[in-house]
Amino acid sequence: MRVAVLISGRGSNLRSLLEAAAEPAFPAEIVTVIANRPGAGGLDHAATFSVPHQTIDHKAYADRAAFEAALTAALEAAAVELICLAGFMRVLSAGFVRRWQGRIVNIHPSLLPLFPGLDTHARALAAGVKLHGCSVHFVSEGVDEGAIIGQAAVPVFADDDPDRLAARVLQAEHRLYPHCLRLLAESRVRLAGGRAVVEAGGADGPALFNPDPGA
Repeated sequence: MRVAVLISGRGSNLRSLLEAAAEPAFPAEIVTVIANRPGAGGLDHAATFSVPHQTIDHKAYADRAAFEAALTAALEAAAVELICLAGFMRVLSAGFVRRWQGRIVNIHPSLLPLFPGLDTHARALAAGVKLHGCSVHFVSEGVDEGAIIGQAAVPVFADDDPDRLAARVLQAEHRLYPHCLRLLAESRVRLAGGRAVVEAGGADGPALFNPDPGA
């Protein structure tokens, strides 16, 4: 499967995807990395792995439609089959999402549908939850509302602050996102009735990772 990764910043999730895709048996190839911010740190990761990369600066375009037209042209030129958002800090238009319906996924730092949007770790601490985590989901027209492919949970400790909790969640993200990309590339995920049905081997797996990264 030919994959594009869209980033805005440091690209730590991008690096985890690049490392997974570098394995000869991995069923997906990252064929392009696109940043919407010049100098995004994640571009260095793409260069390290010799993956084609470019910047399409959203500020260089008159409006969102023009920016997304340039983005679409770049994706089509690379014959992309799936888009992975990895810290891509732009809300995509309904038209763009419909163009790539079922072929665009995102990772979000919460156990959706809890805490969509920004500042998820501070909000989780304020709510007093005992488990927090991350979700990989299909992108829909509503922000962070698409069908959930996989989730990973981490414990919340009494002395946590947002930074400590974020670091713990990020470790889970780095395991979950490559695993979900593998499932997608192996056609083990299908949409049915607005839900993502995952055909993972064996049982549901460990309670804190579903699907089980070892399956």
